[in-house]
Amino acid sequence: MNVFLAVLAGLPMTLLVTVVAFAIGLVGGIPLMLGLRSPITAVRLAVRFVVDLVRGVPPIVWLFLIYFGVQLGTVRLTSFTAAVIGLGIISSAYLAEIYRGGFAVLPAGQAEAAEALGLGRSTTFFRVLSPQAFTTAMPSMTTYLLSLVKDSSIASTIGVMDMVFMSNQFARQNPQVAGYVPFLVAAGVYLVVSVPIAIAARRLDTRLRAGA
Repeated sequence: MNVFLAVLAGLPMTLLVTVVAFAIGLVGGIPLMLGLRSPITAVRLAVRFVVDLVRGVPPIVWLFLIYFGVQLGTVRLTSFTAAVIGLGIISSAYLAEIYRGGFAVLPAGQAEAAEALGLGRSTTFFRVLSPQAFTTAMPSMTTYLLSLVKDSSIASTIGVMDMVFMSNQFARQNPQVAGYVPFLVAAGVYLVVSVPIAIAARRLDTRLRAGA
């Protein structure tokens, strides 16, 4: 089999793991961000501990813990499910910090001004503050997505058939081809996927700075 086609066969799984994990993070990061901004000290400290714990442990360790340690009755999680859960939890922690940073840069008087206009807290949060905060956080979110594309490669260690898995499989099954070749091809494909995301992140950042 052609080495390029063999490696490329893992691209859909690489993209699927990335997209699903990022989607989990987009949603899961919101309650964590709210916890980090909570006026209740105990809640804030508890969420801070969870976020720091998730971010402080290497992603591959989380994947191993979930894949080998979690069972639903007699059913063990599939490698794909374990990968997206693990990377999704990690994404939630990182995106929570990104969200929090987006809210932190908003002018402090906006909430008071909205309250003076008679807007409730929920309306102020969802209609006034959130759109600005998430717009501000967008470049950092895009940069994290770029990082997640690369981090998704660790899913191969638990058997997810992504590009790294397919590269390793090709290298083992085709000893007549230099072992580094499939991984070199995989690196090239990762670049093709990652560069447009990096360009988008820079353009978003430039546009936001120009509009500031």
